[in-house]
Amino acid sequence: MIVLTHKNKYNICKEVIIMVLYHGSDVIVRNPEVRKTRYAKDFSWGFYCTSNYEQAARWSKKGRSRGIVNVFEYTESPMLNIKKFPEMSDEWLDFIAICRSGKHHDYDIVEGPMADDTIWNYVNDFLSGDISREAFWALAKFKHPTHQISFHTEVALKCLSFKEAIEV
Repeated sequence: MIVLTHKNKYNICKEVIIMVLYHGSDVIVRNPEVRKTRYAKDFSWGFYCTSNYEQAARWSKKGRSRGIVNVFEYTESPMLNIKKFPEMSDEWLDFIAICRSGKHHDYDIVEGPMADDTIWNYVNDFLSGDISREAFWALAKFKHPTHQISFHTEVALKCLSFKEAIEV
């Protein structure tokens, strides 16, 4: 990740975040789209990427023998409504629970940890009342760190610039 500071025409300093993101797929994705699918994901419907190449490579091969890791440059726009979860938290858990239930939000971009299949099982157990919030955190804290950033609007997708596709 690169953080650049520049002054605008009013001599006000602004930080601009630029980072390389990866999207795992079975096809080359030069022009990403926000697609509504049958099942809502962690941060609702959107185009999902990660800053972790290995994670994207695993996503790309899920259920298939070969995959494509699409590489994008992301330039964050201060004009967008962006929600960031720096780590798993009660707010993150509640947000995922709402999104996974099919409800949508007003954010252009959401970034934070991913509830992988194991974590999602714990989330389901929590939502159904089978485990307490405290039990969820006791189980979830031992999982490896993950990252996801989801783009939910057409204007958010304009922050992405396709760079290359790598077959894995």
